[in-house]
Amino acid sequence: MSVSSVHAPGAELLPARETPLQRRRVRAAWVFLAPMLLCLTLVAAWPLLRTFWFSLTDASLADTTGGAFVGLSNYLFYSGSGWSGVLVDPQWWNAVRNTLHFTVVSVGLEMVLGLLVAVLLNIKFTGRSLVRALILIPWAIPTIVSAKIWSWMLNDQFGIINHLMLGLGLIDAPLAWTADADLSMWAVIIVDVWKTVPFVTLLMLAALQMLPGDCYEAARVDGIHPLKVFWRVTLPLLLPALLVAAIFRILDALRVFDVIYVLTSNASSTMSMSVYARQHLVEFQDVGYGSAASTLLFLVVAMIAMVYLYLGRRQMEARS
Repeated sequence: MSVSSVHAPGAELLPARETPLQRRRVRAAWVFLAPMLLCLTLVAAWPLLRTFWFSLTDASLADTTGGAFVGLSNYLFYSGSGWSGVLVDPQWWNAVRNTLHFTVVSVGLEMVLGLLVAVLLNIKFTGRSLVRALILIPWAIPTIVSAKIWSWMLNDQFGIINHLMLGLGLIDAPLAWTADADLSMWAVIIVDVWKTVPFVTLLMLAALQMLPGDCYEAARVDGIHPLKVFWRVTLPLLLPALLVAAIFRILDALRVFDVIYVLTSNASSTMSMSVYARQHLVEFQDVGYGSAASTLLFLVVAMIAMVYLYLGRRQMEARS
């Protein structure tokens, strides 16, 4: 046995030394990332820190002095009359529940429908390119515009949705879709799903185009049922794209404001965390309290995003 083939016990466990080429690549990566990190600091970090500072004051839009420092009183404060602050406000926790409900239902429907539409559009048929272009129209329409269009369509007096349902005999009287507390959240979810399914479809369709064709050719030769091929081959290969689409949609859904505000304004049945923060910042002109709500919204979004990414990474490592 040659000397070069002899290794000390545990030597294979020692980390490999970084080569000069790897160090140069790391330095080059930081150089290219520096402008982006600087822009993120200016447009994201500074406003976030400023919002957190305002949440520690009693600043108001009616007060030009900037407000006095009050510590964590806007979050939680005990006085002789009891507890006060965002964390003990029932409306805040109602907004949290509404936001989570909206996120789970809308994102779940968007993932399922987006994947199904992408699979259908991946099949070769006449006019496929035209259908692919048309499917993106809802996503191309600005959210404010689409929400306003849907508010007219869902109107209980002259909306076309009630007109069609009455004509088909599905309902006996017009439904107040955006005013009824039992229907308003579903109206918001329907509009959001209609708006964002094309986005998920686009990501899934791009992922389907990248899948290796030899797997499907082998499955076709072996006579495996298409549904079994979808569950055993297509879906596992699409998992990374599904995770990317889901995290984008979860982050958007947790920050939802425009579609809810246009359709139902400040209704408690659909009030999200963003609508709650806006109400205190603008309508009540309480900058400190509204900033505290905005900071909590950021923490909730960041926490859920980190947990989701962690679980997604664990799942990907388990599959690899």
